[in-house]
Parts: sequence; structure tokens; C-alpha cells
Amino acid sequence: MNIRKTAWRRGQTGQSLVETVLMLPLLLLVLLNAVNFAYFYLVALNLTAASRTGALYAMIGSSTPAGTALPPAAGTSSLTASYLTYQDMTGALNAPGSATVQVCSAGLGVNGTGSSQTAKCETCTSSTTCGATPGTGSPAPDADPEAPTFVLNRVDVIYTFTPIIPGTPFGLALLPLSACTASGGSVTCTFHRQVSMRAMGS
Repeated sequence: MNIRKTAWRRGQTGQSLVETVLMLPLLLLVLLNAVNFAYFYLVALNLTAASRTGALYAMIGSSTPAGTALPPAAGTSSLTASYLTYQDMTGALNAPGSATVQVCSAGLGVNGTGSSQTAKCETCTSSTTCGATPGTGSPAPDADPEAPTFVLNRVDVIYTFTPIIPGTPFGLALLPLSACTASGGSVTCTFHRQVSMRAMGS
């Protein structure tokens, strides 16, 4: 009788080991997809906060109530909205310098007249490289419904990244999202975050 129980227990131990071996790849796949999915939302949160901070600074800056001039929109100075946006992404994102930041501000001037008045834009491809010519895939700013009394100031951030754990099987949870695509055995995601705020026109 004891011999039968011992043999039965050995059989149960072997069965548990086989079940564990069969389930382990599936559990790892689910776990690693969850890690990449969490990183996706961490990037989204940080890009949203960075563009909001840049747009808010482009509107009010660090000036006192007596100062009415808008702060510089873009450039290499630490007092610009584009520099602040890049600094807000630093430490939270892998290679934040690869992001493209476009700042449209009434501080740069305006295009058009009357109800079609829009803010001029400047595009930065890093915190130290800014040019006066837009053309980064960001659309031109819209005219404010109450232009020329108000002008829309805007900060656009475009950032492309690969998930922490490379490989298409570990990015399956990201593929249904419109921001991510699979190519050549890896997944890449491109975020475009935009914040617009109204400024009093001149």
C-alpha cells in the first residue's frame, strides 16, 4: 500500500513539473508584454506633461504681473519654451534629444491679418538645435475663433521610441494601438502630443 502511494506521489510531482514547463513561456510572454505596455503609458504621460509645461511657459513665462512680454519661444537659451520642454522630458525618456519640438507663439510674430491670424512657429530637433523653418510633420497652427483678439500658442512634441523589451512577440499588446507598428521583428511607437493655449493678440 505504501509503495503505491509513493509511486502516485512521484507521478504527481512529474506532472506538476511538466505543467510548469508548458505554462512558463506563456506567463513570460504575458509578463513582458505588460512591462512594454506600462512603459508605453509612462512615455505618453511624460510627453503630455512636457508639452503642457512648454505651452504654459510660452504663455506666461516666469515674468511678474508687471511684465507683459511673452518669453522666448525657441532657441538654445534656458529661458525658452522649447528648452524647458526638452528638460521636462530628460530623465523620464530614453534619448529625449531625438524628439522634435515645434513651438508656435505670438512671441515669434503672427502670420495673416484679422480673423485668419496665426502664430509663427519655430522647430527644434534637439535642445540645442532650433531653426526658423517649420516642417516636422506638425500641422500649421489654427486661427483662434476670436482672432485677432486672441492668438493660439502651441507646443507640438513628436517622439519615436522602441519598447524596453525588443521583439514583436513582446510588443503584441501595443500593436492594436494606432501609435505603434511592427517592422523587421521589432515594434516602434510614434507619439504626437500637442497643447494649444490662447494668448491676447496685439
